[in-house]
Amino acid sequence: MAEKSFEEKTEQPTPRKREDVRKKGEVAKSRELPSVAVLLTGLITLTVFGSYMYSQIQTIMKGAFSLPTLHDLSLADLMVFGEKMITSFILTISPLLAAIVIAAVFSNIMQVGFMFSGELIKPKLSKLDPIKGFGRLFSKQSFMELFKCLLKLAIVGGIAYWTLRGEMKNLPSLGEMEVHSIVAYILVAIFKIFIRCTLAMIFLVVIDYAFQRWEFEKKIKMSKKEVKDEFKRTEGDPLIKSRIKSIQMQMARRRMMQAVPQADVVITNPTALAVALKYDSPSMGAPRLLAKGSGKIAAKIKELAVKHDIPILENKDLARSLYSLVEIGEEIPPALYQAVAEVLAYIYKLKGKYAHAGSGN
Repeated sequence: MAEKSFEEKTEQPTPRKREDVRKKGEVAKSRELPSVAVLLTGLITLTVFGSYMYSQIQTIMKGAFSLPTLHDLSLADLMVFGEKMITSFILTISPLLAAIVIAAVFSNIMQVGFMFSGELIKPKLSKLDPIKGFGRLFSKQSFMELFKCLLKLAIVGGIAYWTLRGEMKNLPSLGEMEVHSIVAYILVAIFKIFIRCTLAMIFLVVIDYAFQRWEFEKKIKMSKKEVKDEFKRTEGDPLIKSRIKSIQMQMARRRMMQAVPQADVVITNPTALAVALKYDSPSMGAPRLLAKGSGKIAAKIKELAVKHDIPILENKDLARSLYSLVEIGEEIPPALYQAVAEVLAYIYKLKGKYAHAGSGN
C-alpha cells in the first residue's frame, strides 16, 4: 500500500519534464480553437468585404452570361475567358482566403507557440498494432472527441432550426420578391446562423481549452520518485556530491596543514581559533594567511607550530579578524597592517634575542 502511495503522481512537473513532453509534441491545446478562429475570421472578413465581393462576383457572372453562344467561340477564346474569370474570382475572394489562413496559423501559434516535433511524423510500428488501435478507438479520449462532435452537431442543428423557425413568417412574402432579393434574404438568414453558431462555439472552445489544459497538467504530473530521479540526473546524486565535497575539503585542509611549517607566526584566540601568517618582503606585498581553523583544526595548527618551533601568540581580536576577513592564500587587508606589523615586529625581536643569545653561548 505504501509502495502504491509512493508512486502516485502528485507532484507538479519540473521544467525538464515539460521540455521533454513538448519535444514529443505533447502540449495542451484545443482542436476546436482553429476551427472557431477560422469561422470567426471568415465572418468578420465577409462583414467588411462582403458587399465588394458580392458586387464583383455579380459582375463576373453577368460577364459569363453575356457571352455569345458556344458555337461562335473558339477553344482558344474559351480558355482565355475561363482564365480571366478564374483569376478575377480568386482575386475577389483573396481577402477571405488570406484571413482564413492567417487565423488558422495564428490560433495554433497562440496555443503552443512555434513548435516542430519530429516525434509526430516518425513512423512507429505500435501504430500498426490492431490491438492497440482497437484500444485507442474505445479510449477515454475517443469518447470525449465523439461527445464534442455530437455536441457541436446538436448546437449547429439547434441554432439552424431556431433561426429558420423565426424566419418562417417571412416565407409567404418571398413569392412576391425578385430573384436577387430572394438570394439576398437567404444569404442574410445563413449569415445569422453562422454568427449564432460562432458565438456558441466560442463558449464551447473556452470550456474545451480549460478542460484540455487541466487534463494535460494532470497527465504530466510526476511521482515523488520521478522528481527525485530527475534531480539526480540533472544535479547529481546528493550523497555523491556530498562525498566529493568532503574529499575536496580534506585535500584543501591537507595542503593547508603542509603550509603551516612555512609560517612566521601563529596567532590564537587562544583555544577556539588559530591563524598562521607568513611575510616575505621581497616576494609579498603584505603578510599572507597560510592556514586558519577552529576547534580541532586550530589545535592541529598549534601542534604543528610547536613541532616546527613557530612562535604562537595569543591575540583574541586579531585572530578573530584574520579568521573572518582573510581567506587561505590571501594577503591581509590594509585595515590589519598595523596590528599584524606589531605582531611581526615583536616576533622578529624575539628571534633576534634568541639568535643573539645563541651566538653569545
